Amino acid sequence: MNQSNLLYRLVRLVRCRPPEDVTLIASALVVGAGAGLGAVVFIELLRRVGLLTVRLTAVVGAAVGLIAIMTVAGAVVGFVVERWAAEAKGHGVPDVMEAIALRGGHIRPRVVVIKMLASALTIGTGGSAGREGPIVQVGAALGSTLGQLLHFSDERLRTLVACGAAGGIAATFNAPIAGALFALEVVLGSFTAHNFGAVVISSVAAAVVSHTLLGASPAFVVPAYPFVHVAELLIYALVGGLAGAVAVAFTRALYWVEDRFDGWRVPAPVKYGVGMALTAGVGLALPDGQVLGPGLAAIGDTIAANFPLTLPLMAALLVGKLVATSLTLGSGNSGGIFAPSLFLGATLGGLVGTVAHGVWPGVAANPGAYALVGMAAVFAGAAHAPITAVLIVFEMSHDYNLILPLMLATVLSTFVAQALFPDSIYTSKLRRKGIRLHAGRDIDLLEAVPVAEVMTHDVPTVNTGLTLPELSEQFSRTHHHSLIVVADDGRIWGIVTVTDLDRAVAKNRAPTTPVSAIGTPRSRLTVTHPDESVAEALARLGIHDVGSLPVLSREEPEQLVGVIRREEILHAYTKALSRRGEIQHRVRRAQSRNLEGMEFIVLTLVDEDQAVGKTLQELAPDLPEECIVVSLQRDSRVLVPHGNTTFQPGDRITVFARSEEREHLQRAIHGTIAPRPDHPLMR
Repeated sequence: MNQSNLLYRLVRLVRCRPPEDVTLIASALVVGAGAGLGAVVFIELLRRVGLLTVRLTAVVGAAVGLIAIMTVAGAVVGFVVERWAAEAKGHGVPDVMEAIALRGGHIRPRVVVIKMLASALTIGTGGSAGREGPIVQVGAALGSTLGQLLHFSDERLRTLVACGAAGGIAATFNAPIAGALFALEVVLGSFTAHNFGAVVISSVAAAVVSHTLLGASPAFVVPAYPFVHVAELLIYALVGGLAGAVAVAFTRALYWVEDRFDGWRVPAPVKYGVGMALTAGVGLALPDGQVLGPGLAAIGDTIAANFPLTLPLMAALLVGKLVATSLTLGSGNSGGIFAPSLFLGATLGGLVGTVAHGVWPGVAANPGAYALVGMAAVFAGAAHAPITAVLIVFEMSHDYNLILPLMLATVLSTFVAQALFPDSIYTSKLRRKGIRLHAGRDIDLLEAVPVAEVMTHDVPTVNTGLTLPELSEQFSRTHHHSLIVVADDGRIWGIVTVTDLDRAVAKNRAPTTPVSAIGTPRSRLTVTHPDESVAEALARLGIHDVGSLPVLSREEPEQLVGVIRREEILHAYTKALSRRGEIQHRVRRAQSRNLEGMEFIVLTLVDEDQAVGKTLQELAPDLPEECIVVSLQRDSRVLVPHGNTTFQPGDRITVFARSEEREHLQRAIHGTIAPRPDHPLMR
């Protein structure tokens, strides 16, 4: 069944669905079709910018012309992005993930235009980046805009954003299955029947539009490389392991370069222009500028020819592409990391396949096959998305022969990458903002809540000398599954559970047996402290598979101050979510009233500052009237502050306030009109 017939059948099914589902399905169709059209427009825009670049370099000269054009393009991108849509900076997908996890799927409509323009200038003039990242962000912005116009709930808005992301991948690579899985596995972070249906419909709609206007040919036309010998799996396993290491190197290099450019105090157009100029220099240092642009067309031709490149050239292309992409995107220019990851994987696989063919020609017969598998493996390691990686390469090549090596290499690559570096190339950017996602949700919410805020103080305890019948009566009366055991002096001895009691009865222990003979003593007990985060307590509950943790004092390690259970943790998450939502709402409301006059101000506390030791409630009367304390970074944790939050030395406070109130704010926080010369802000 072709995709047009599938879309027709999906439309017919709408009549059988409830009205709410009909609205969502219809919206998913519209978003998918819009993403498909967006991809067509963007690809045409890229083609025109590319043709203009070729003509200008022919007039000015290849080397000088390329550097000049890419520098100017970078400067224009820097001006446009910093002036109108900072979300369009870099590779974009993390911003979509952040919008889904933290902003209920809200993305500004202007991102559609700015991202298209910035990415077309970056990639069309030679920037080392892929076109899929921009289309994902454009499709997501289309979905968000439609959802906001229809006044959808945040949950439905998130689904439409994922629909737009799926449509972008499906249309760009002629890969509807991979598009749907990318949106669910990477962007949305959850697989549910409701989300899956809408995302698949959007992906199919985008693919139909793309096929109709651009043709249905696969991104690569490659030979059907056979799986020659079972011993090849050893070589493919090596490709997977090395791909994981390359993926981590790519991630670290990209953000190392980004840190250098972010710390460079010059106007944005200068940063972006210099990044593109350096990229041009890397491209000119290699034959035919093969590391410039997405590079997939050249790699496709090379794979089709069974990778007839020399080993030194392949190694140079691998390093050159990694450096060029890091310079392009790390400097802020707009594009995706999908295509560069595939390029890196192809050259890595080609290297391994060529060496293996020279050593073991009867088994490793086709280096091109290893390049194809390497593409999936590096992307899987970079994105931590093995399912999407397998499907994207399979749909791009239309070759099923290598499905077993693909599955093996992508899984191994993901394992190696996660062992070397816990974050993917997408979540690394979010982590640097203090956001940690799990299943599409920000688990740093629980980092923002201390155990002391949600623990139960009224804790039923039993004495170490309590007998089994008395213990049974206590369980029946309190309805708890575990009880804290304390010694005669009031210090904690340990814990006893219903399971301990059942086990003692099954062993026919004497009724006079004391609790201390069947419980778990303090030395083997898992505990937490009032100043620890709820996230840390939750991790201990999961590791040790217990339902509650005793909360002990830091100053007196044997003194029980409370207990935290799973119910309190659920309450803490709801409380933190509500607190963050309230702050975000206040920020959006302030932005809508006076966007130009408001800014985010970051202040770092030292010992002498007057805010140190005070709570936010105590400090509030001294703060500017229209001032919102957004977040508080303490060590590696990002807290959402509340009235009882006490400020400490080293805290980095992010405040949303009027620009003209900066001095007032500094006076309230530091106790001086301006920071002292030795203050961290002046360093």
